[in-house]
Amino acid sequence: MLTQLSIRNVVLIEKLDLFFNRGLTVFTGETGAGKSILLDSLGLALGERASTALIRSGANQASVTACFEIPENHPIYHQLNEQGLEIFDPSETTLVIRRIISADGRSRAYINDQPVSLNFLKEVAQSLVEMQGQHEQVGLMDQRGHIKILDNFGVSSLLLQETQKTYHQWIKKTAELAALKATLEATAHEEEWLRNAVEELKNLAPKGEEELELVRQRKELQQDERRLEALTSALAQLSPQDRRAFQPAQTLLNASKALQKLLPSSLEETSSSNPADQSIQEALEAIIRSEEALAEAESILTHLVNDIQLDPQSLDEIEERLFSLRAASRKYNVAVDELATLLQEFETRLLNLDLGNHQIQELEQQVATCRQEFEEAAEKLSLNRQKVAHKLQTAITKELIPLKLDRAQFFVSITPLSNEAWNQNGKDQVQFLIAANPGVPPAPLNKAASGGELSRLLLALKVVISNQSTLSALVFDEIDSGVGGATATAIGERLHRVAQNIQVFVVTHSPQVAASGDTQLKIIKTIDNGVTLTHTKELTSQERREEIARMLAGNHVTDAARAAADSLLHR
Repeated sequence: MLTQLSIRNVVLIEKLDLFFNRGLTVFTGETGAGKSILLDSLGLALGERASTALIRSGANQASVTACFEIPENHPIYHQLNEQGLEIFDPSETTLVIRRIISADGRSRAYINDQPVSLNFLKEVAQSLVEMQGQHEQVGLMDQRGHIKILDNFGVSSLLLQETQKTYHQWIKKTAELAALKATLEATAHEEEWLRNAVEELKNLAPKGEEELELVRQRKELQQDERRLEALTSALAQLSPQDRRAFQPAQTLLNASKALQKLLPSSLEETSSSNPADQSIQEALEAIIRSEEALAEAESILTHLVNDIQLDPQSLDEIEERLFSLRAASRKYNVAVDELATLLQEFETRLLNLDLGNHQIQELEQQVATCRQEFEEAAEKLSLNRQKVAHKLQTAITKELIPLKLDRAQFFVSITPLSNEAWNQNGKDQVQFLIAANPGVPPAPLNKAASGGELSRLLLALKVVISNQSTLSALVFDEIDSGVGGATATAIGERLHRVAQNIQVFVVTHSPQVAASGDTQLKIIKTIDNGVTLTHTKELTSQERREEIARMLAGNHVTDAARAAADSLLHR
């Protein structure tokens, strides 16, 4: 239910806070007092088009805030969750809608202080409040909503659920079939290319992380090649093929022979030799040690050269393998390490192509089965709707009689949709028709009924289906226009009856309707220091008596008018 409406700087309203109760609330007041401003303000909060003309003169912006108490099972929770709005405290069920219009024309909307789009605000509002005026019977005029009204009236929920379930299964399988056909069609166009690619990649036989291993092997071989070249060069210096070239070993040998000639030939001579001979002996020994060191170095280098098993063919093979892998990588636009995975993918696509026709046949059979199950469920639903439609026609036509529409007949037309238009609600198209007078063929509501007739038709409809409605509130603007007496009394009684299940607000000039309200608010226009302002006042029992007497008698309230007001209030 709508619990509070706060209005700031809207036309003649500077500041207004209204608090509402359950049941039927009536708004009364003299013509021009500002009743339409209240409705415009509520409409603004519910997502109606904003205009800077609504901003009170001298103000920078206008705002309207509407507070609702929402039951835990209300469908609005699903709407909010779909939008990703986690705005409810689990312990609370309060929904606050706020709309702000700035003087520059900008409009902002919030739900529990979370910014939302205007379109989403309208969707939420349609789940909360339905506003009906002389020329704005939108909910009833929109044929798309007729099927929901009929279903809510009494169509089997089990049949609805089964129809929705089988429809979604059919659509799902149909989508799977279409996707498979599209995939196979695309694959068939490239079948030859795929087979060539698979053959090429199979011959190449790529492996995961193969490139890294080949690069490592190539680096090692290249390092061995450089090492062998350095060792061979060093060894050649110690024992070159050209014996005439400078050789450290030969040089040492020649020096050794020359020095030996200078030494004494016997021990006696050595002992009596001079100190120079001793030095020569030491030099000779050093040369001998150098000869041994060179021989050892030559031996080590020879072993190192022999240990390196350099195979030039291996390096060529590695280079060729890397070239082939990288060429394939560029050709198929993937990394070298992904070639093996790509081969598996190509093989899978070819396998799917080979198995595709069989899968299509299976899916086509499943689609046919799902469609048949949907058609059977939808047919049962249609039969049920026909029965419920007859009950709805009878119930509404009965309600039209006391509403001064006794010559009118209400019809529920159920016609089959084209196959392409079938949906989760079945195969039916539902439309409400009315024959305003005998002998006149039924016609759509917007072509056969006036604004006042539509409002009363809607009231009859709400009386019949109010128990099934998920709306929080209904708003009627002068539903009693053009009628009086018994008809106005009947309208008031039915508004009060609907208000037992749904909170109802009505703007009225009819004393009979006003007397039917559980709460009465009077709209008053005042002039303060040359500024016109609109206020509201919740009337006490005595004040209601005076207001209804005024509505009966005009500006001059008589005792007879007060007595008539008492009669209306206590009937």
